[in-house]
Amino acid sequence: MTSPGGLVRALVPVLQNVSGAWVGWSGIPDFDTPPFEHDGILQRPVALTQSDVDEFYFGFCNGTLWPLYHDGIVPAEFHRHWWGPYQDVNRKYAQATAEISEPGDIAWVQDYQLQLVPAMLREMRPAMTIGFYLHIPFPPIEIFARLPWRQQILQGLLGADVLAFQTKQGADNFRRAATRIGGARAVGRRELDWGGRTIQLQPAPIAIDTTDFERLARSPEIQERAREVREELGNPDHVILGIDRLDYTKGIDARLKAFSSLLDRSPDKVEQYAFVQLAVPSREQVPAYQELRLDIEQSISRINGEYGELGRVPISYLYRSLPFEELVAYYVAADIMLVTPLRDGMNLVAKEYAASRTNEDGVLILSEFAGAAEELRSALIVNPYDVDAVADSIEQAASMPKDEQRRRMRRLRKTINRSDVFQWADDCLSMLKDT
Repeated sequence: MTSPGGLVRALVPVLQNVSGAWVGWSGIPDFDTPPFEHDGILQRPVALTQSDVDEFYFGFCNGTLWPLYHDGIVPAEFHRHWWGPYQDVNRKYAQATAEISEPGDIAWVQDYQLQLVPAMLREMRPAMTIGFYLHIPFPPIEIFARLPWRQQILQGLLGADVLAFQTKQGADNFRRAATRIGGARAVGRRELDWGGRTIQLQPAPIAIDTTDFERLARSPEIQERAREVREELGNPDHVILGIDRLDYTKGIDARLKAFSSLLDRSPDKVEQYAFVQLAVPSREQVPAYQELRLDIEQSISRINGEYGELGRVPISYLYRSLPFEELVAYYVAADIMLVTPLRDGMNLVAKEYAASRTNEDGVLILSEFAGAAEELRSALIVNPYDVDAVADSIEQAASMPKDEQRRRMRRLRKTINRSDVFQWADDCLSMLKDT
């Protein structure tokens, strides 16, 4: 089955046009299958054992790198027995890629799980052009320096010809780490010299398929479903929406405190608001995520118990993923979008909301610590840790005149329409072709 993600949708036509190959894990532990072709693309599966998944993915990737790269919101765990599997899995990916490569090929490595692959692949295929894209933040050097294997990670990444990041800040953070810890030499703000090679650093914020969102948002079926959603919520004055993976980086708990603070201030206005929080299940077998879910659901129960009435609650909570069409209907129904992560590489929900607002109304409240805040300056930018400031922003959004909403939303939509996900993929690959 083809993944529904935007990255996959963008790369499939690119790979089809250049007879490319996709190297990746099937998602099933202890399952090995030979290469096969699907949609005109060679699929090269990488087999991972259950032990690999436990120690490489849940261990080093999500217990060490994920919290560390998200500014240490929760303490990162440093276990030597996780480091070995991280190396082993990265070597599996490098070998699988090398086996199907030919002279002049380009390899584009994706994300923090595979940071050692560029150097490993460089050793196996010295003449290959190698790119790497980091989808999550690269942390400040003061945080990254805590990693016991910092040298190895930096040297793994420096095996690439082009390193691309979601934001300018991410590229700058890597540059400082590479020069101060990794032994690289800065040639310019966006170039490094390491081992006699020049490595380019590129901010390349990921985009979405704006046309797809706009097409659906304008359709009569989605417009009707959006009206039904508002009716199901009791036709409040203001529908507030939050859509997140259930992850501690998303700031759902702080957001709930802000909404509770808003209701505390104006209990007579409770019926004006309906807050819908969609939490997409994530890493459910990890105890920390189980505890997070419990904490969030207890907070929602407390707020609903305090401010709800028979047949009406201020917060509607959905713990599941939604079909794409339903998701767009929620975007169309929402007057206010709360995107308030404590730290995020980009957060495409902010862009998806703007793409879906074809009437050019609605207000986006956006965390200054989301990568999207570098681009979407016409949103109401907030510090998600400041509960009162977020509550103030919700009040400001609820009372914002329609003409100001339209001015802000037009600017947001103009920004996201400059480059869609297909242009993003083309630009990234063009960087590699030009090296």
